[in-house]
Amino acid sequence: MTARFITFEGIDGSGKSTQARALADHLRNTGQEVVLTREPGGSPGAEEIRQLLLTGDPDRWTAETEILLFTAARRDHLEKTIQPALDAGKTVISDRFADSTRVYQGATRGDLRSTVDQLHALMIGREPDLTFIIDMDPATALERGLARQSGEDRFEDMGLAFQETLRHGFLSLAHAQPNRCILIDGNREAEAITSEIAAHL
Repeated sequence: MTARFITFEGIDGSGKSTQARALADHLRNTGQEVVLTREPGGSPGAEEIRQLLLTGDPDRWTAETEILLFTAARRDHLEKTIQPALDAGKTVISDRFADSTRVYQGATRGDLRSTVDQLHALMIGREPDLTFIIDMDPATALERGLARQSGEDRFEDMGLAFQETLRHGFLSLAHAQPNRCILIDGNREAEAITSEIAAHL
């Protein structure tokens, strides 16, 4: 099997992590070597930056500072985890990648999309081969996300209006890049979503 880079995107609490794990298990059962990872994080250095980004007061960082921190974490993730795995012929499945920065910081916290894209081109220069965007009701997703009480609730703490804006950002992204992005209805039982994602592959 050809090595592939697959990502999952969507608003907080949409079920991305669950579906990323399910796809990893499915592909492993077919005999593929899979690296399951996440952003922010996925490498020791990036995990340290994750704590800076996802904890603390919602106003802790400006959007511009967030973009720099996410890009730094992503660069380390790419160097230490993603690219070595792809070079070894493994499939990489990541819970979030650059699309999240495009939506969270580029589209919802100021008109910064061009800044995000310029930094991505300069420092990352890599897009996923396939992206599943899980779309679901923001109120339900937010309730689910807050119920986890993970301590990494900084973006959930920005409220429902923020999550609704994020949803529209992801929908716009899916429509703008139909060759890479597949929109999945997340308002269903997890098993049904898992089956649809597997069918797409």
